[in-house]
Amino acid sequence: MTENIYKRLLEELNAGKKAIVVTILDNRECESKNFNKKLLITEEILLTNNCIPEFSQIVYEKSKYALETGTLQFIKASENQTYLIEPYFPQPRLIVLGGGHIAKPLAEFGSKAGYSVTVVDDRPSFANSKRFPTADEVICESFEKCFDLLNINKSAFVVIITRGHRHDMDCLRQVLNHNTAYVGMIGSKRRVKGAMEQLLNEGYSKENLDKVNSPIGLEIGAVTPEEIAFSIIAQVIKHRRLINTTNINDSLSKSIWPDFDKDVLMELGTEDDSPKAIVTIISTKGSVPRKAGAKMIVYPSGKISGSIGGGCSEGEVINNARYLLRAGGYQFQTVDMTGDVAEDEGMVCGGIMEVIIEYFDR
Repeated sequence: MTENIYKRLLEELNAGKKAIVVTILDNRECESKNFNKKLLITEEILLTNNCIPEFSQIVYEKSKYALETGTLQFIKASENQTYLIEPYFPQPRLIVLGGGHIAKPLAEFGSKAGYSVTVVDDRPSFANSKRFPTADEVICESFEKCFDLLNINKSAFVVIITRGHRHDMDCLRQVLNHNTAYVGMIGSKRRVKGAMEQLLNEGYSKENLDKVNSPIGLEIGAVTPEEIAFSIIAQVIKHRRLINTTNINDSLSKSIWPDFDKDVLMELGTEDDSPKAIVTIISTKGSVPRKAGAKMIVYPSGKISGSIGGGCSEGEVINNARYLLRAGGYQFQTVDMTGDVAEDEGMVCGGIMEVIIEYFDR
C-alpha cells in the first residue's frame, strides 16, 4: 500500500514542525483514477535543499513562499501539469506558566482564539481542570521540573505570569533555552529592567533578551485581570499574524498562520483506502465563509467531513464530488455566492470561491 502522506503530515505537525503538501495534477496520467501525485516536504528539507527533483525553479520558489507566508499557491506549470502547494503549520500552543487570576481569563481567550492551551502551576488548588475547563492540558508541577513535560518548540507562545518574581525569572531562564514563537513575562518596567540586566550579567545574549515581551501585553491601560488578559492575548495574536518586513522602521505585514480542520486531516490520515473525494478551496474573492486551504471530504454515500461553507453552493459541490468518485481524476469548480440563489438562502456572503475536487483512495 502507498504511504499515506496525511498520516506523516500529522506526525510532523504534532512534533511542532511546518510542512507543505504538493499535489501534482497531470493530465497525461490517464491510466488510473488518480491523476495526481502528492508529496510531503518538511521545512527542513525545503530550506536545506536547493533542488527537489520533481520541481522546476519556479515551483521550488513558490513552495518556499508558501512556507514563509502560510498562503496556498496554485501554479499551472505547463499545459499538462498543475501544482497545488498547501502550507501546514502546527496548531499554535499557548503555554501559561502560572495559574493565578490573569491565567483564568487568558486560558479562555486563548482557547477561543484557536490556541491549544496548557496551564502550569505548582499548587493543586490552582492547577486543575475545574479551574481551567477550556485548557487542553493542566499540569501541576514545580516550575523547575515542568519544562520536561512541555515539549516547547517554534509553535509555542509562552506567557510567564507566576505568583512571584523569583518564579518568573526561573521560568524565563528555562524558556530562553528554546526557540519559541513568542515569550512574554509580567512585571513593572523597573523590575523588568533589573531582570534583564541581571540576565545579561549571567551570560544570556542581548539578542534573545530583546525578544522577550516584558512588561507583557499591549499598552491599553488594562487594570482588571480580564483586561490584562485581553492585552496579553492581543499581543500574542499580533506575533502570530504579523511579521516584521524590515529592521529599519519595524513595518509590519500580514502573515497568515494557515488554519486547518484537524479532524479532516485525521480522517485522511487513517489506513482506510476506500475511495473518497477531497474538496479544497484554492482561491477566494470577496466575502466568503471559508478561506483558501479549507477542506471537505465527500464519500460515495454522500457522507461528508469538514465544510467549505455550507448552503446550496456546498450541496452542488458534493453532488459533483460523488459523480467524480465514479469517474476518477479531478475537476475545478467555481462557487458563486453573489447571485439570486445566495440571496434567497439568506447568505451574508457575497463572494466567489474556486475549488478543486480530487479522487483519493490512500
